[in-house]
Amino acid sequence: MAFTGKRLKGLIAATFTPMTPNSDINLLVIEQYVDYLVQKQHIRNIFVNGTTGEGMSLSICERKRLTEEWVKHARGKMDNVIVHVGCLGLSDSKDLAAHAASCGADAISAVCPSFLKPANLDALVLYLKDVASAAPSLPFYYYHIPKITGITYQIYELLGKVKENIPSFRGVKFSDVNLMDFSLCVSEYKEFDCLYGVDEQLLGALAFGAHGAVGSTYNYLGNKNGDMLEAFEAGNLQKARKIQCSLQEFLYFVFDMGWGLAEFKDIMSQVSGIPLGPSRLPLYSSMKSNHHDDIKTKMLKLDLI
Repeated sequence: MAFTGKRLKGLIAATFTPMTPNSDINLLVIEQYVDYLVQKQHIRNIFVNGTTGEGMSLSICERKRLTEEWVKHARGKMDNVIVHVGCLGLSDSKDLAAHAASCGADAISAVCPSFLKPANLDALVLYLKDVASAAPSLPFYYYHIPKITGITYQIYELLGKVKENIPSFRGVKFSDVNLMDFSLCVSEYKEFDCLYGVDEQLLGALAFGAHGAVGSTYNYLGNKNGDMLEAFEAGNLQKARKIQCSLQEFLYFVFDMGWGLAEFKDIMSQVSGIPLGPSRLPLYSSMKSNHHDDIKTKMLKLDLI
């Protein structure tokens, strides 16, 4: 596909990877998943095989099969399928990038390798340039998530370098709480899409000009976050703040239980009714059956469902 000039904006759900009880990928429920996002949560953009999708715990073959299935079922229903292609090995990332282009994905994204790390920004740019070159027709987004990768370079500085070196570069998925760095990216590099990736403080990023947001909670809280975006765009900051605080109270409840990605996947299954199965080891959900009622009660109390 050739560049159309369209910008990524609004909410983008970072999808969970459906699995069988034996932790094999389950392609059979992806069509139902896509329909749920579009019809129930009014989400029309997805980011697949990323952190939420346990991409680094999947084989290359599994990631390709998932990409094909997401693209097939999203076609005609969604606006964008962004495929995460980051791997520990460069050749695998390039293989996935080329594959994403071949099966009709709308964009690709890559996280920085986190075992053998780039020694400086220039090395990171060279790596990203090589990945992007495998799918030169697709918009490319850097996936910045320093809490996991340990790569803490300022994205403001990175954008200045990629601008001259990666023709297909279109923006960043910024999953960090450093709103100063994020704000500088938005204000200085208006040609790029700056997508925010920390769900619990999205309103702060909107205040700094975020173009869109990528997150796991948009899978089952898409409507409520959409209401917050509408209130913000209408200038109703009081309503937007009230919604963000409700979302934060729910997430504080979840985090206070010690829950993480595996439990969020359980919550998505519970709210959507889609059997997403367990997470793959080493992730493991500690949620018990009695917690389901607690989750539902909390969400009803906060007017989230």
